[in-house]
Amino acid sequence: MIYCCKEHVEMALNTVVVEHETAPVLLEVAMEKQLSTCCEYCRNTAVYMVGN
Repeated sequence: MIYCCKEHVEMALNTVVVEHETAPVLLEVAMEKQLSTCCEYCRNTAVYMVGN
């Protein structure tokens, strides 16, 4: 799973497609968890979780 901000959501979706060759699942991160979860690309607050 990749946690990402709004700016990097497209990059995370592409990464899942390339690495797993399946359609990605996009979920919003709960407000409580947003405070402690960072984007894996830029370290801003994560808004989405992308997985397969």
